[in-house]
Amino acid sequence: MTKITVAKGDGIGPEIMDATLEIILAAGAQLEIEEIEVGEKVYLAGNSAGIAPEAWDSIRKNKIFLKAPITTPQGGGYKSLNVTTRKFLGLYANVRPCFSLHPYVKTKHPTMDIVIIRENEEDLYAGIEHQQTDEVVQCLKLISRPGCEKIVRYAFEYAKQYGRKKVTCFTKDNIMKQTDGLFHQVFNEIAAEYPEIENEHWIIDIGAAKMADTPEAFDVIVMPNLYGDVLSDVAAQITGSVGLAGSSNIGETCAMFEAIHGSAPRRAGQNVANPSGLLQGAILMLNHIGQSEVAEKVQNAWLKTMEDGIHTYDIYKEGTSKQLVGTKEFAKAVIANLGQQPATLKPVQFPKGSTMNLPTYKRKEPANKELVGVDVFVHWSGTNPNELAEQVKKIGDNEVTLSMITNRGIKVWPDGFEETFCTDHWRCRFKPVNGHPISKQHIIQLLSRAEEQGIDSIKTENLYNFNGKQGYSLGQGQ
Repeated sequence: MTKITVAKGDGIGPEIMDATLEIILAAGAQLEIEEIEVGEKVYLAGNSAGIAPEAWDSIRKNKIFLKAPITTPQGGGYKSLNVTTRKFLGLYANVRPCFSLHPYVKTKHPTMDIVIIRENEEDLYAGIEHQQTDEVVQCLKLISRPGCEKIVRYAFEYAKQYGRKKVTCFTKDNIMKQTDGLFHQVFNEIAAEYPEIENEHWIIDIGAAKMADTPEAFDVIVMPNLYGDVLSDVAAQITGSVGLAGSSNIGETCAMFEAIHGSAPRRAGQNVANPSGLLQGAILMLNHIGQSEVAEKVQNAWLKTMEDGIHTYDIYKEGTSKQLVGTKEFAKAVIANLGQQPATLKPVQFPKGSTMNLPTYKRKEPANKELVGVDVFVHWSGTNPNELAEQVKKIGDNEVTLSMITNRGIKVWPDGFEETFCTDHWRCRFKPVNGHPISKQHIIQLLSRAEEQGIDSIKTENLYNFNGKQGYSLGQGQ
């Protein structure tokens, strides 16, 4: 018996959760259920996180959280509960199986069967943003080695456990050589530990195009947070419907399982919602807690129900579907099929008794970190970079001097093009003269002189080499 925390959510959430629980309990799931309240009511009661401390206590104690969709109220000040839960509980891996149900659900990709494994905690989703000038805001893209190692290893271990043949990495490291470059580098390092599993890397743009056009070319795809968020929805949609997909969010100690669709408040209370997405999340949960025989039984019964043409309104189609049913009736149809297998769709057989090898991250020996310059970002409303250079040069000295100015990453001084459009946000790079050592005291002096000269410095970024390797980007065109 496994004790789990359940949240019925908002909108259609209570209906599809009731249907999901009815199905898995009828199949023999050994569960003790502890229900909590999260979502709209909690938000509107004055809790901007949408979850109360006692609900957190339940999730942290039980470690397993099955959550229906929730509604985040319109307006500022309300934080996404999904993002909050993933980050607070360290749920670093988002796993979304995406497979077609051809010919019972319309799709252009009848043989599609891929799993997208998305890093879940960092990247641009760290949500660190600042307005820096009148015209420019920034969002920090944070990629860490521990984050990369954990998600990439999870992808290979998942492939190994489920008998998948290939793991593909998507990044944009031809442009973001430091951040996406680290993700790709770690992928190559860990792939070498799994010689029995094919590995490959695609640049995200052409990889996404290939996935949308020929998804059968892929098996397991692993990628950073933002790309994974976008492409997992694309993948689910091209199988036939986002409404049929579930996901798991896996951490070292806790896990959350859910549908990937929203709360659909306009459909609430009408007994029309399709519980399949949440049911898929519950099947992932049963596999995670070691009740794989029950998960297999439920999945095969669900596949047979889909094959029988017993469909809810969202996928019902004249000529293919045979019976239009509501939420409760769909659940009863799945229950009636427990113990049976589909005839045309491929029955599932989940691995039993196997475990993933997911070691705790071990920090590497620190590199030799050498300060080799500084970027001083300046708010300046002029348009001629040569004029700015003449001003900014004055804050240098005979040890540290201005070497480059960029605007939105493009080198505009020296030797810039007058055609380049410039905003009011300028990166002024200072490097030591003739290899002279630079210290943070030099940076303090630069900023002090900038203040004296009336130059509006808005932030700095120190430039480092790590074990002699450059740890910062060049200007575009440099």
